[in-house]
Amino acid sequence: MRDLAVSPSLLTSVAAPNAETPRMRETAEKFEASFLSQMLKPMFEGLSTDGPFGGGEAEGTWRSFMIDEMAKQTVRAGGIGLADTVVSEMIRMQAEQSQAQTLPGATA
Repeated sequence: MRDLAVSPSLLTSVAAPNAETPRMRETAEKFEASFLSQMLKPMFEGLSTDGPFGGGEAEGTWRSFMIDEMAKQTVRAGGIGLADTVVSEMIRMQAEQSQAQTLPGATA
């Protein structure tokens, strides 16, 4: 009778339950950018768009896109640390789920 052997490629293709993945980081950064965008919106609500250097009606129309891009740029520059907290929480939840699945009689 032969012993069963596990291919090393199978072991490396699955991320460890306590490891950050690029997808986790991307999701956390998108969340942080969305949060920042919502926090920045009230800063621009009372601004007038008329005057010699104002953008007029178009500025008001496209302002939300500008705010979203400002939030994304803030995250690219290091953000406020929210993405790191979100990633840590994702890893913790993933580890708990993995542990629950490996325990005998556990239901997830």
